[in-house]
Amino acid sequence: MQNMYDHLMVMLDSRASRMSPLSALQSLHAEYIGGPIANYRQWYFAAQQQDIQGDGNDENQDNNNPEKNLKEAWESAMENLSNAERVQQLGLWLLIWGEASNLRFCPEALCFIFKCASDAYDPNTKTVASEGEFLNSVIQPLYDFIHNQSYKADGKKRERDHDDVIGYDDINQLFWTKESISRLKLEDKRKLMEIPEEERYFFLREVRWDKGFTKTFKEKRSWMHLAVNFTRVWIIHVVAFWYYISANGSALYLSEDKEEAENELPVQLSIVALGGGVATLIVLLACLVEYIYVPLTWNGAGMLLRRLTFLVPIFLLNTGPSIYCLYFDRTSGIATAVSIIQLLISIATSLFFTIVPQSQLFVKRSKQQDKYKAQAYKTFTANFPHLKRMDRATSMGLWICVFGCKLLESYFFLALSFKDPVTVMARMRIENCNDAIFGSSLCSYMPFVALVLMIIMDLVLFFLDTYLWYVVWNTVFSVARSFYLGISIWTPWRNMYSRLPKRIYAKMLAVSELEMRCKPRVLCSQIWNAFIIAMYRDHLLSPDHVAKLLYQQVPDISNKQQTSLEEPTFFVAQEDIAYETEYYPQQSEAERRMRFFAQSLTTPMPEPLPVPSMPTFTVIVPHYSEKVLLTLREIIREEDQNTRITLLEYLKRLHPFEWENFVKDTKVLADESIDIPLNRGGDLSTYEEGKSVTDSERTRVHKDTDDLPFYCVGFKSSAPEYTLRTRIWASLRTQTLYRTVTGFMNYDKAIKLLYRIEQPDLFTDEKKTDHDLDQMANRKFRLVLAMQRYADFNKEEKETVEILFKAYPNLQVAYLEKIANNNDNDDDKKKQQQDTYYSVLIDGHCPILADGTRSPKYRIRLPGNPILGDGKSDNQNHALIFYRGEYLQLIDANQDNYLEECLKIRNVLAEFEQKTHRSNLTPYRSSSIPSDGPVAIVGAREYIFSENIGVLGDIAAGKEQTFGTLSQRIMATIGGRLHYGHPDFLNGVFMTTRGGVSKAQKGLHLNEDIYAGMNAFERGGRIKHVEYYQCGKGRDLGMGSILNFVTKIGTGMGEQMLSREYYYIGTQLPLDRFLTFYYAHPGFHINNIFIMLSVQLFMIVTLVVGALAMPATLCEFNPDAPEDAPLEPDGCYNLVPVFDWLRRVVISIFVIFAISFLPLFLQELNERGFLRAIVRLAKQLMSFSPFFEIFVTQCYADSILSNLSYGGARYIATGRGFATSRIPFSQLFARFADSSTYFGARSFLMLLFGCMVIWMPHLIYFSVTVLALVLSPFIFNPHQFALVDFLVDYREYLRWLSRGNGTSHSSSWIGYCRFKRTKITGVKRKSSKVNHAQPRAKLTVVFFTEIILPVCIAAICTIAYLFVHSITPADEERPKSSVLIRVVALSMGPIGLNAAVLGGLVGVSFLIGPLASLCCKVKFGSSVAVIAHTWSIICFIVFFQLLYFLESWRFDRTLLGVVAIAAVQRAIIKTITVLLTREFNQGESNQAWWTGRWYRQGLGWHALSQPLREYICKIVEMTLFPTDFFLAHYILFILFLVCLIPGSDKWHSFMLFWLRPSKQVGKPVYSHAQKQRRKRIAVQYGLLLVIVCVILLAILIIPAVLGPHLNFLKHLSLPLL
Repeated sequence: MQNMYDHLMVMLDSRASRMSPLSALQSLHAEYIGGPIANYRQWYFAAQQQDIQGDGNDENQDNNNPEKNLKEAWESAMENLSNAERVQQLGLWLLIWGEASNLRFCPEALCFIFKCASDAYDPNTKTVASEGEFLNSVIQPLYDFIHNQSYKADGKKRERDHDDVIGYDDINQLFWTKESISRLKLEDKRKLMEIPEEERYFFLREVRWDKGFTKTFKEKRSWMHLAVNFTRVWIIHVVAFWYYISANGSALYLSEDKEEAENELPVQLSIVALGGGVATLIVLLACLVEYIYVPLTWNGAGMLLRRLTFLVPIFLLNTGPSIYCLYFDRTSGIATAVSIIQLLISIATSLFFTIVPQSQLFVKRSKQQDKYKAQAYKTFTANFPHLKRMDRATSMGLWICVFGCKLLESYFFLALSFKDPVTVMARMRIENCNDAIFGSSLCSYMPFVALVLMIIMDLVLFFLDTYLWYVVWNTVFSVARSFYLGISIWTPWRNMYSRLPKRIYAKMLAVSELEMRCKPRVLCSQIWNAFIIAMYRDHLLSPDHVAKLLYQQVPDISNKQQTSLEEPTFFVAQEDIAYETEYYPQQSEAERRMRFFAQSLTTPMPEPLPVPSMPTFTVIVPHYSEKVLLTLREIIREEDQNTRITLLEYLKRLHPFEWENFVKDTKVLADESIDIPLNRGGDLSTYEEGKSVTDSERTRVHKDTDDLPFYCVGFKSSAPEYTLRTRIWASLRTQTLYRTVTGFMNYDKAIKLLYRIEQPDLFTDEKKTDHDLDQMANRKFRLVLAMQRYADFNKEEKETVEILFKAYPNLQVAYLEKIANNNDNDDDKKKQQQDTYYSVLIDGHCPILADGTRSPKYRIRLPGNPILGDGKSDNQNHALIFYRGEYLQLIDANQDNYLEECLKIRNVLAEFEQKTHRSNLTPYRSSSIPSDGPVAIVGAREYIFSENIGVLGDIAAGKEQTFGTLSQRIMATIGGRLHYGHPDFLNGVFMTTRGGVSKAQKGLHLNEDIYAGMNAFERGGRIKHVEYYQCGKGRDLGMGSILNFVTKIGTGMGEQMLSREYYYIGTQLPLDRFLTFYYAHPGFHINNIFIMLSVQLFMIVTLVVGALAMPATLCEFNPDAPEDAPLEPDGCYNLVPVFDWLRRVVISIFVIFAISFLPLFLQELNERGFLRAIVRLAKQLMSFSPFFEIFVTQCYADSILSNLSYGGARYIATGRGFATSRIPFSQLFARFADSSTYFGARSFLMLLFGCMVIWMPHLIYFSVTVLALVLSPFIFNPHQFALVDFLVDYREYLRWLSRGNGTSHSSSWIGYCRFKRTKITGVKRKSSKVNHAQPRAKLTVVFFTEIILPVCIAAICTIAYLFVHSITPADEERPKSSVLIRVVALSMGPIGLNAAVLGGLVGVSFLIGPLASLCCKVKFGSSVAVIAHTWSIICFIVFFQLLYFLESWRFDRTLLGVVAIAAVQRAIIKTITVLLTREFNQGESNQAWWTGRWYRQGLGWHALSQPLREYICKIVEMTLFPTDFFLAHYILFILFLVCLIPGSDKWHSFMLFWLRPSKQVGKPVYSHAQKQRRKRIAVQYGLLLVIVCVILLAILIIPAVLGPHLNFLKHLSLPLL
């Protein structure tokens, strides 16, 4: 209660500082309870609570408009409330909200509880409830229900997917309508709503919540969510593509007779008009699928039936005339008229379904009850904020430009150019083609198969084209807006630096409130000098720089007795090339900060309020395990054996100027002299007579030696105050919590500075000055660390927090405290229930107790463990009750802030448009709110301070920079911006009454912050973006951490696509705003999927076209020949148009990849100039950034596909340290093989075949693509090409292949295989020792991706292979058997032989294994596994040579056969994997298989069934092992060749870290014994690698050279020939 009392008083104080106390109370009550934007009032009318109460007098109401009467009665009632009643209602709401714990995620549930409690409140009753009564009787049952949905009594997570979990949103939606609330029943089966309203509160404890809650939206894991949520995107593209291709593909449906075809115009028009039927079919499909996700109630069934009754006739209307025109009358005038009318209807139908959202299709005027229900859903899901007229025009203009250019360009480049390939393929007839099984049908359908694949390829490019134009026009509009705002350096009218002092005075100070007590120059000087001194204290400037930049007092020329304030020449010098003074280090952090500070003040900014009148706000920083402050050990010792440099040394190389300044400061503090007189112009006469120059030099050398500790580690004395300085210096240059807290506590300094500047008369008494300034800063600003684990911190971590408290006593820490059960009870369920949790708040002023802990300021009991989701959102929610003021800023623990940015805080808070209250306007009337809705979120820019730390850091920073600045600028304008967590400011009242600052259902809300943005957007909150304020942010710096981040974002997006928010937004937004939402959020990720799909489709198309061209005679191309000229030579096949089309496809995909660099280039060009834009782009390109872009695109696509197929989304700690450690080859291979390497290898084989058959220079680009997919993890691995490390790494890889079979090992090939398999099979529940075991993927979800798709690819590759062998010249004998037998035999042969060998080995293991383990020291299990794997390699080689021989040593045909056989084996293995039972979590059955010891493995009764399952698994594994062995060795061979190039490691480091060779890290220091050992290992394994690589090359080369000369093989008679 005390916490909420303080919360209320601070809120009232914040408002009363700019309006009267009465107005403050009224406005606050209006926003929480009674105003038009209050969520409670909106719920009150949406849920028809006025009917429940019987509000209003029927005799006095206007029956024509009852809603208006009810709202007027409400407003009058609110205005007539006494102040005591307003305070009572506010207090009641805050007390409920403050104790609701996880139920704060259900805002309408809180509204209902508040309504019941308010109805039960009787001011005349003096009864006081016992402590914990509300928590125990109301919140606890609801919490228990929420907890039990996802967790068992013992704390383990239930194996349920989202569609089986009744989550926060499902609970909340029960309270949206009167109908659903009426379902609530008590223990005695009475309905809650039948209880008198004043008594309902007391019966809440008896409600059967489990009987009332149901799923309101089923988040089933399915691709069909995309069909429902984004129906209009598919209509736009598929229908337009149909129009284009059908108009230009007349060869598919017109007569082959040219004269007859010219008269079949009705047929062509009718076929084109079928596009309307396609649009209707898409809507029909979406309509049917929609009710898989939305529970099918009677009302829903009626709506479905109504839609179907309209859609079916519309479909028939659009398709029926085609039957007449195609089959009855193809040429007459009547048919022409019918086809024209059909085309007009088709266009109208397509436009109608494109423009009108699905939720508004065929909606009828419903009865009153349905009307109220629709109103509720509109209030909470479709109450989108209105755009201003100019912003709406901008939105529509953007999409007109995008689709205008897209449709025009796509027609000429994709559709019109596709006409000739379609014509050629449609009319191609294959001759001399026959197969023993399929006859000539295979050949007759081969052009059709190729054409279908080409059309799908063209459709994918049609989708990709749109995103290309969106990127272009979004960038153009954003840059144009930057000119409008004045943020661009190319804006000619701004005089950025020369006018800076005037802008500081006009925009950052409350000028209207200032009396003319000080001159503007004096006021500006204090702001500017504080800014410069702050950078000096951060060691960004030297004393010389500071002296040139400060305002200084100089003698007045007219009156030497007085002084005047001299402005630094900096302001003029920046725009006058005559000045050559250096004011800061070039291209430094100081330069960037000064440039942005000056640049930002050129933009429009709201006028600030005086400091006493500014709103109070709170910064919340969630923290889990992020580093608080670096320890001395962490900064002066290498991280591990693979790290070549200490963190401090690396930081010194990155920030040499700042380190120099830091050392000088430290030496001053240590009373050390910085300069010595020698050679510095000093007077040598002060030295003793007879002192020689040699003595002076000796003194200097001694001095330099004495200073060595300072320059090495930053201190000479190991006293804590000196070591702490070094720790802080390093922590402020890495991504630590200390840096975040230090940055955002600048708000405290900024408020004090502004208050002192604007109120100089209040600070005449120096004794009271600090106290008054502290009081004002604490009144207006709080910083809360949501430090969830603080109670479990170790001693070192708690010491770092105490350092923060000593530096910032007003810093507050909110943490969870768990009081464990003291009773010795073995019942886990009772123990779990008896554990008590508290939310605790402490600060630096809390006294330290005897045990070293601090006495809590507040301690609030919780119903249970609040961490039920992925952690971060729950952590924020538990700390949210400790925020103070009107606004919140959400910050991550890897961010930073600066004093000059904090000085703009008043301008940023003014963006919420919180007007002062006018006495003649009541806050309860609708006219009191802006027409476009309240401002819920104000976003800001981010500066990525890791942008210059190597190529990977710069790429990650560039993406964040373009998304956070360039994209957000235009998205906020056209209403497409959401909430991305940081560094956004939130309207505290608006967000906390609508579910909080994030959502928290485990897995589903992995990207928790964006849901708060969607929630605010759906409920009418405006989201703005400011250009003049920015925070610093760190980004991932290494390959592993970046890919972890990509995986987290990709899987989170997969979960978003399942969510109800996407359903509500996608089916209800107007078209232009829907397109903005789609392309700014899911469209980016779907585009990545389409990009990689286009790559795979291109490879398959190249394979099929190559197969067509391989045995055929190609026609000679003559560009001057007429269209109907005969083809030459006779019997040739005209594939030239197809080859031209392939070239255009390559160009299209290349442009799509290249366009990704455009936003960053234009952003740099716009804000930093042409030279820096070119330099940054060139540095990225020269550092192989295109390789990384391709690789990241594949990782994005794979993470989304995996999530939608298997689930398993979870929070991934990405790691934010510097990537200086070399990652072993085996780890990289295991991490990226399944997501990228295998795909790249398959694509490489297909591309190699295509290059050998239909070579064209354009294919070089795809060679780069497949190399990027395979080699990127190793190219961007630090010191990958250090030869000795590489060879030592090779030894580790061989060990990785062989271990894990006798005993379990955390890193092994078998563990990697099992991990891949468990994504589908899942883990046996009882075998899992962790709380969150991998669940089994649902067969209905993985059936398409794991069975249908691989089978289709295998079928296509096999058809291509069969086709090549079916073409036989007329003079040759046709083969007696089908080549299909060869494919089956060579695919199943290795599997069968592996199965036979495994059968023998398991018998040996079973008989000898247990005895060997007792009497022999040999690793029996590992030895047997090595034998089996060696056999699989030999078997693989034998079957490859057999295929080589069967293809008469022709490498191109052999390559095609390998592709087909590999595809067949892949389909077989994936099908087997899907059918397998669950896996044991610890690999017990694998060890039992190889060792023969099935006892004492913890298998229980599974020991009877597990051998058969393990036998199947081992067959699969032995088929996969040779693939991984050979693939890895080919990669190693390529990397080995690079290692042999002199200086490759140095240049690779230069590319990766952007450090000159002179500043690069030297070789690690090893002892003599270590050097000898490493050298011996390098020699041994280097020779082994050479031998293996020679064998691998010999397998390919020797048969091709010697095979044709082995005549005796030609006479062999094999059934496979």
